[in-house]
Amino acid sequence: MASYFNSNHATSRFLASNTPPAPAPNPNTPKSRPPASKLFSTSLHQPDRAPATLVAAVPPSAVHPLRNTWVFYFRQQRSPGNKNVNYEEGIKKISAFSSVESFWSLWTHLASPSNLQPTTDYLLFHTGVRRPVWEDHLNISGGKWIIRLRKGVADRLWEDLVLAIIGDQFDQCGNGPVPTNGENEEEDDSSAAYNEICGCTISVRQNEDIISLWNRYEADFKVRERIRDTLRRVLNLPPTTTLEYKTNNDSMLDQSSFRTTGLHDRTPHT
Repeated sequence: MASYFNSNHATSRFLASNTPPAPAPNPNTPKSRPPASKLFSTSLHQPDRAPATLVAAVPPSAVHPLRNTWVFYFRQQRSPGNKNVNYEEGIKKISAFSSVESFWSLWTHLASPSNLQPTTDYLLFHTGVRRPVWEDHLNISGGKWIIRLRKGVADRLWEDLVLAIIGDQFDQCGNGPVPTNGENEEEDDSSAAYNEICGCTISVRQNEDIISLWNRYEADFKVRERIRDTLRRVLNLPPTTTLEYKTNNDSMLDQSSFRTTGLHDRTPHT
């Protein structure tokens, strides 16, 4: 599955140098409406169509399904004095995708982190996570690896992390212990079909950007370490990069995803 993303990576807006120039606009073509949101485009310019005899239909076999269906969300705090009382109420669903092709169709219309206003979050979780918050039945026993980035380096790292997650590059990390004796009573049998990685987020802030990778069970330290090592590898992080782990239980206690101690180093990517 990862090979599909490697081969399609050149179509990303960050590596668009190989994209052929767009055709000259037709003066008779009506202008498309501006997008309804600054975060993602809801309208596409459609050039004049070729004759029907020249348009080849895409066969169903050309679609490459992903193991899971994934959902993008965003949350934006408009101003420092306008906080939502309930964090979850401010989360808005963008769209879901379940194939390589539908991912790229969506991804190319999402604004990159560097173009987002401070206090904006992107969230990506598979559909087994019913609520993209700490209290969800698949998240509550887990935690997250946190990477704090200086401004200006998040675009590539965020893209590489998303591709690694939906491309199953964390599968070899294993799974943590399944709760027993009544723990997580909300879990049903279908939850066993989901892997250790639940999703990821990026939080754009005034002076830094924060990437986090969420896993399902925090109790197995070996699994956590394998996730950390894989994260370093897929993002090609320098050895000096600081990664911090925080459980979702701790987040619920102090009401913060990122409030930790000892996080001073930033990744030296240029």
